[in-house]
Amino acid sequence: MSELHHECGVAAIYHLPSSEPSPLCPEQGPQEISRLLPRMLQDIQNRGQLAAGMTSFSPDRANLLDTMKDVGTVAEVFRLSHRGKSEALMQEYAGRAAIGHVRYATCGREDRNYAQPFERQHIHKHKWFSFCFNGQLANYSSLRAKLLREGEHHLARDTDTEIILHELGRELSTGEPGRDISDIFAKVASQFDGAYSLAFLNARGELLLARDPLGIKPLCYALEGPLFAAASESVALLNLGFEPDSIRSLLPGHLIVVRPEGVKIKQFAPSTRTAHCFFEWIYFANVASTLDERSVYLSRTRLGEELARMEIADNKVPLDRDTIVVPVPDTSKAAADAMAYELGIPSREGLIRNRYSGRSFIEGGRARVAKAASKYTPLREVLEGKRVFLVEDSIVRSTTMKVLLDRIRHLGGAKEIHVRVACPPIVAPCFYGIDMSTIDELFAPKFLDDGLLTEEGQRRMAATLGCDSLRYLPVSSIARAIDLGEDQLCQACITGEYPTEHGQRLYNIALQNMGQSAAQGSRTYEQTTPDPSHLA
Repeated sequence: MSELHHECGVAAIYHLPSSEPSPLCPEQGPQEISRLLPRMLQDIQNRGQLAAGMTSFSPDRANLLDTMKDVGTVAEVFRLSHRGKSEALMQEYAGRAAIGHVRYATCGREDRNYAQPFERQHIHKHKWFSFCFNGQLANYSSLRAKLLREGEHHLARDTDTEIILHELGRELSTGEPGRDISDIFAKVASQFDGAYSLAFLNARGELLLARDPLGIKPLCYALEGPLFAAASESVALLNLGFEPDSIRSLLPGHLIVVRPEGVKIKQFAPSTRTAHCFFEWIYFANVASTLDERSVYLSRTRLGEELARMEIADNKVPLDRDTIVVPVPDTSKAAADAMAYELGIPSREGLIRNRYSGRSFIEGGRARVAKAASKYTPLREVLEGKRVFLVEDSIVRSTTMKVLLDRIRHLGGAKEIHVRVACPPIVAPCFYGIDMSTIDELFAPKFLDDGLLTEEGQRRMAATLGCDSLRYLPVSSIARAIDLGEDQLCQACITGEYPTEHGQRLYNIALQNMGQSAAQGSRTYEQTTPDPSHLA
């Protein structure tokens, strides 16, 4: 599913006052704990490869907060392949606390101005802050219109991150300097409709982390001795050396404030239900991560078992010595291996991924097709003369799948290709941080009959893609695999039922825009006319 991308990931680290360095990082003193931040960002690099950055805090320099960021991977931005340059950066930005970000753009242009964290300097320390954000606000257009309507405000970027920056700045400028940052954030967040996990660091050395009231976006944290750390995924904390039992998921609608005095967790917004993004387990998260106490790896293996049960019940494709299972690297491997095991046939690496072919997701048109062709190499030694079950996480726009099928058949020599998708069809856009915003760009909707996926619809899909057959998992399989109730997950992109008011409203607009060429090329949430009744 290389044509689908998450918006970003966040990370934070803080060394509380202590006479001894943390046993997890004995080589780093408290004043240089920021050195660990790039390492954490590399562990969540799967969430965004377009840009990276960090802000560190140190009371021992003129720039209490100092931010570095740029377009590129973590290794490129932090010069990790050049020891001298990397060391110089780590010394320049050394601090006892830091926040960091990796980005893929779902809104805004692909340039340095959109890289995060965003820093707002101010003469007053409580108003000088930096923050980074993973997610998307479904009511972005309404918030933007409201902000521009109230006074001589100007927005330099087309992104909800700047909206949050100005709203935080505006709230910090009201009331007394002694107001708690948790109360300030709670008031600002009361306006948000959407998904987010957020890291905030001010010039007082106060760190705040927050997760949206529905828990759509993940956020994990850990505290051992004087070392506190948080990240979008648990793998970043595990690889720092935190014990698995000490890593927790922040509850939806809760925030964490870290100060020299200690760590406090509190609820900032009511959370009557959860709507965890199911795609985190299916595709986005690192397979080594555990989110909300659910293993990503085990969830994907259960999806493979679901595929196997479906195949056994269907009983149409022979399961003989000429039949193999082939995953689309890399995130389909766990599902493919589990499917093959249950069917009693081999799982083979018939596609080899070129990890250095470049970032095809920032390309468009023909360039995207060319990148997809260069990213996967079919192994004829594995595929020739075989009946192949090709297991994929999902089919979104179908660009990559068409290229893969052509290469597997003509270069690999497969005699049959049966595509099995470890996910239901994507039928609706995402307005919570995944880069699919219109219905017309999606593959599946045009093949549905009155909104339903039928055998005939799947046959037409297979013919369009160029495979011998195609099968998707049913919606009910997702909750079973993740071991959460359907009412605890956001499944909007496979059901059209959104967990927030503005998300549902945007879907209605997307339905109205179907087939309209004027709407193509622009995101649905950028086409909305704000409803003043929802701005109070």
